[in-house]
Amino acid sequence: MVIRTRRTAADSIASTGPHHDVQAAEAASPRRAPDAAAQKAQDMIEIERGLLKTALGTIHYRAAGSGDPILLFHINQQSSAMMLELMEALAPDFRVLAMDYPSHGMSDHVARQPSIGDYADIAVRLMDANGIARAHLIGEAVGSLVATDLAGRHPDRVSRVLLVNCPYLPGVPLNQTKGDVTSDHRPTDPSGFPLTRTMEFVLDRDPAHSPMHLTQSWMDRINRAQIEAGRNRWQALDALRAFDLPGGLDRLRRPVRVLMGEHFYFLQYRDTMMAHLPGAALKVVPNGRFCVTWEHAATVAQEARTFLRDEAD
Repeated sequence: MVIRTRRTAADSIASTGPHHDVQAAEAASPRRAPDAAAQKAQDMIEIERGLLKTALGTIHYRAAGSGDPILLFHINQQSSAMMLELMEALAPDFRVLAMDYPSHGMSDHVARQPSIGDYADIAVRLMDANGIARAHLIGEAVGSLVATDLAGRHPDRVSRVLLVNCPYLPGVPLNQTKGDVTSDHRPTDPSGFPLTRTMEFVLDRDPAHSPMHLTQSWMDRINRAQIEAGRNRWQALDALRAFDLPGGLDRLRRPVRVLMGEHFYFLQYRDTMMAHLPGAALKVVPNGRFCVTWEHAATVAQEARTFLRDEAD
């Protein structure tokens, strides 16, 4: 059963963390750029909220807009709340749906370790529940793996695939690279429950997994996502580690485009990755690093419009 409520993006963003005097905070630090995209989303877009019963509990999702459907898949330890700016940019032209993975956002927590395939299967269930026969896919980081698996195993349900910051590694274990996420980057209290972080902490300890220009809105949403995921926040990353990404890329038969931030750690392996995607194009997002779907939502949306509207297969 699908249950829908309607809230504006202003409700969604305003409820993403403790109250802060954002203008004063940004004035005090030159690194805290104005969050114009978030403000625009607050002013313009209306978000639908849905609940979907699945084998892995009740899944929460956001939806907006009308037109050809697009499914968005978020980054590890985040939620669909981080896709609000991209949803706002796409909604005038597309029907956009963004789910929270199990144990993330407002979805139910699950005790067992989900796989990337589980996330993809939930996405198919979401499509069925919303009467979507075929959709475009956009995913960043872990989300790019979900899009890869869904398109590889269900090509009849997918039109085109936009992979953003796909974390491809050529035979190197993730934990042996600077692209890994560790407990040093994500502190906990003595019981192991996530602690909130400041922008200064992130820029000092974990810049590889942050945008180039942080804002308080971004930090609040990240902190809330960490609390929502709780002790299960490593599930999506463990699913990433277990997924055969080269094999998944080899199975893709739908049109694919790749976007990578200019400063994204895994960009150095792009040539090896693209060898698995003959005929696909890769574009580099200038001044992008991580959370490109948030920081460069307008750029990603424009690339999506150009690529997804090209009917030539």
